[in-house]
Amino acid sequence: MAKKPPRIISVANQKGGVGKTTTTINLGAALAAKGLKVALIDLDPQGNASTGLGIDHNDRDKTTYDLLLNEMPLADILRKTAVPGLVISPANSDLSSADLELVSTARRIFLIKDALTGPDIDVLDLDYILIDCPPSLNLLTLNAMVASDSVLVPLQAEFFALEGLSQLMLSVREIRETANSKLRLEGVVLTMYDRRNNLCHQVELDVRENLRDLVFKTMIPRNVRLSEAPSYGLPVINYDPSSLGSVAYKSLATEILARHSKQDGA
Repeated sequence: MAKKPPRIISVANQKGGVGKTTTTINLGAALAAKGLKVALIDLDPQGNASTGLGIDHNDRDKTTYDLLLNEMPLADILRKTAVPGLVISPANSDLSSADLELVSTARRIFLIKDALTGPDIDVLDLDYILIDCPPSLNLLTLNAMVASDSVLVPLQAEFFALEGLSQLMLSVREIRETANSKLRLEGVVLTMYDRRNNLCHQVELDVRENLRDLVFKTMIPRNVRLSEAPSYGLPVINYDPSSLGSVAYKSLATEILARHSKQDGA
């Protein structure tokens, strides 16, 4: 029996500083630790996911920009990381001009979809592709959503948590109706959660009341190890496997896999 194509998940939130890149890196590493083959596509011009996985700026001669605009095969761009089973398509500031360059392209919102389908991808034998989106609903993010099976939304446990989420969900609905009928919301994961903070608890109650089963049971805590790990070019599950952040992302990976197993009827 032929292997199913990789499940593609965009990690997106137009609000910056909510733990989006941290979630992409550590979810990818946690899935890889379970024996799955995972590719991370860094679609943010800041390239923080690339830095967080130890890819030096001087070593990014082939990047996601080439995947989008130079039609370079993903296999030629992917770089190994320190995590077995986890590879990355790195990014640099070249992507910052991609929005303007894409405007004049006929299939401007389908470029990532085109790049992630076909025999080139089959050869890589991937189980998951995670796309780290920029903190805006621009053409890059739309490209990611058009190519994806689902969108995972990291949501910081703060007072304005739900502000802006409605716009993101509207974008998901519009793309489902126009360019990608299979797109769905993977779920919402609360990040930077501090159990000692009454406001965090109130935000959690509010988010769960509004979004119900869309909110993962796993919450990502505020954790100094999570903040330190990127400076060593490592996911937290490699940097400090026993830390609260590491335990949380392993739990999130388990929860996501359980959902997918249920959806697949396994």
